[in-house]
Amino acid sequence: MDFARSPAPDPSSALQKVAAEAAARQKQGVQRPETHHRRQLPLRVGTRASPLALVQTRAFLTVLTRFCPVLRDMGAFQEHQINTTGDQVQNRRLAEIGGKGLFAKEIHDALSDGRIDFAVHSLKDLETTLPPGLVLACTLRREDARDVLILGPGLEKGTASDPFAALPPGALVGCASVRRQAQMLHVRPDLRFGLLRGNVQTRLDKLAARQCDATLLALAGLRRLGMEDRADIVLDPEVMVPAAGQGIVGVTVRESDVELRELLAAIEDYEARAVATAERALLAELDGSCRTPIGGYARLVWDESSQDPTLRLTGLVAREDGSFLLRRVATGAPADAERLGRELGRSLRADSPSDIFAD
Repeated sequence: MDFARSPAPDPSSALQKVAAEAAARQKQGVQRPETHHRRQLPLRVGTRASPLALVQTRAFLTVLTRFCPVLRDMGAFQEHQINTTGDQVQNRRLAEIGGKGLFAKEIHDALSDGRIDFAVHSLKDLETTLPPGLVLACTLRREDARDVLILGPGLEKGTASDPFAALPPGALVGCASVRRQAQMLHVRPDLRFGLLRGNVQTRLDKLAARQCDATLLALAGLRRLGMEDRADIVLDPEVMVPAAGQGIVGVTVRESDVELRELLAAIEDYEARAVATAERALLAELDGSCRTPIGGYARLVWDESSQDPTLRLTGLVAREDGSFLLRRVATGAPADAERLGRELGRSLRADSPSDIFAD
């Protein structure tokens, strides 16, 4: 695929026509005949109920209506907030209750049985292998994928060259991510870690209450919530390799729903699709559990001498206590994103201790 020149495809003319017909009937007070087999409006969108998930979902609907303007202001969408197991259980690590797929299980169920038409996810929370009959229909433009360090009261910011210097010896870091924990312990084995889960505001409130000395969050989430000013230190991806898919919103639909898949193809961000494909292929090849610290971060690098970008993928595997950490980089063409991810994943797995991937 030529990322320099490829235009986005046009939205589904079929769904545009259905929406226009619905708008005309709405204006005239005419009901759709029950015998009509075209898609019924409103379209039902499933999402987690957290503040960040709702912001992401509504931003996605805004993008969608820009491509299909007739859907705007006619009640074309119906939001379904779904409480997932991952949201319900806040006092245990995800690995102890079934893995990060618990942020999507109930949403997958609602999509599979037809209660919703599509679902909006933070891509980093979406399993690499989806349930049968469901597909990742589109990825939206990536927000900043970096992690940030947020310091508790009384601590002064460090520098970009030594971001963890702000933490005193033995500082307690509130964290639920083994990926973040392993990378910090590799540099600062003196640090202590305590479980800190919940939505963004909950974590910030616990930090302000001095339940820990510092915590880490995704910059993308803070930006989407208008809270970027809470980030004390933005961590370079070479210092803290992000999670695969971090900062990307993905939309799933039923594989059989060709009409809706065509519409969503119109808002696909092709750079996001390329980097997400590489990162998720890396993750799939490593096949780690939530106990396995794995990082994956891809980006397109543009050479001034060429109109075509190069995909640069960084992969990381570590031991939870930071005693082992392996980071490697692979480069290739965006069209080879999946192959690149799988090859890098195999390389990392081959040169990592086997106990890291033990269930």
